[in-house]
Parts: sequence; structure tokens; C-alpha cells
Amino acid sequence: MRLSRIIMALTVGMAVLAAPTAAGAAQPQPAPGTGTPQPPIYPPGVGPATLAVSPTTVVVGQTATLIGTGWADFETVVITVSTSPLAAAVPGAEQARRSTGETIAMAPVSFQQAPQPNPRTIVVTADGNGEFRTTYTPRHPGTYTFRAEGQTSRQVATATLIVLKKHAPPLPVTGDSLSTPMKFGGGLVGAGAVLLLLSLVWRKRHRFGMGAAR
Repeated sequence: MRLSRIIMALTVGMAVLAAPTAAGAAQPQPAPGTGTPQPPIYPPGVGPATLAVSPTTVVVGQTATLIGTGWADFETVVITVSTSPLAAAVPGAEQARRSTGETIAMAPVSFQQAPQPNPRTIVVTADGNGEFRTTYTPRHPGTYTFRAEGQTSRQVATATLIVLKKHAPPLPVTGDSLSTPMKFGGGLVGAGAVLLLLSLVWRKRHRFGMGAAR
């Protein structure tokens, strides 16, 4: 009986001593001499992955370029596209005011032709250096978020694109558009000159008639 108690006590003590060791092994090991966890180790030729968009702000119908680096060689990268309305402070966003005085952003609506939906998924393949380039043309304004995920390395990177509303260009000023006002103004000047001459003739005749009557 006493021997079984001693064995049980030894077993419990060994379990208590082993618990901190197991917990420490589960934590990231610090870099030698630094005390901080080491960064993740990527396979050769991989990471860290990045995704950039150029330019970062465009208007509807303008093409932007998505640029990826740091992916696995020749791996397939799936880019998911999500959109949200423009913030009210962004130029080109429509605004509306509620009865409470609050200003909110409104998505533009066309009653002539509904905008075509943008593709929600883009699939690209990285080259031998883990890089890729692809283009994207938005069809309606908003904030576009691109989320790229490597199908081999499982790395994830994101980028954001601001798309503004396309305003109609001002009408060009041509020679024909200027000639009509100039002709109209010239006619008014000519008519005024004729009236002035007629007034002078009338005054001269009126004075001559009054002198003869005297």
C-alpha cells in the first residue's frame, strides 16, 4: 500500500515537471541572442508575397495593373475582387443628405444602360521568379479590394484600388460656335449705327425746318 502511494506521487511529480517543458516547446523559438520569435521560413524562391496596383486611383473605364512578387515559382494565384461604395469625402462620389442632416454616399445609377458586372475572380500564374502582372478594368465607381492567395505557398496579399465616376468632358469651343455670337453682335452694332445716322438726319432736318419757319 505504501509502495503504491510512493509510485503515484512520483508519477504526479513527473507530470507537473513535464508540463512547462511541453508548453515551451509549442511556442515559437526566439532567435539566438535576441529573445524575439524568428520570422517564418519560406521555401526557396518563395515569399514574402506582395500585391500592388498601379495606379491606385482611376476613373471608370481606365485600366489598372496588378503586380505580384514573392510567390512560388509557377504557382497559380487566385485573386478575389470585392467592392464597396466610395466614401463621401472621395471626389467623384455622389452625396445625399438625410432629414437629420447626415450626409451619406450614394452609388450612381444609370437609367440608360446598366453597368456590366466586373469579374469577381482572376486566376494568374507566377513566372519562374514568382512574379506576375495582370490588368483590370473597372466598370463602375467604388473601392476595389483585391485579395490574392497562392495555391501552392498559401500566402495571402491584398491591394486596394479607388475608382472614381467618369464625368462628361466639356464641349469644345470651335470656330463655328464662336461665329454665331460674333455675327449676332456685329448685326447689333450695324443696326445701332444705322439708327444713330437716322437720328442725326432727323435732327438736322428738324432744325432746318424750324429756321425756315422763322
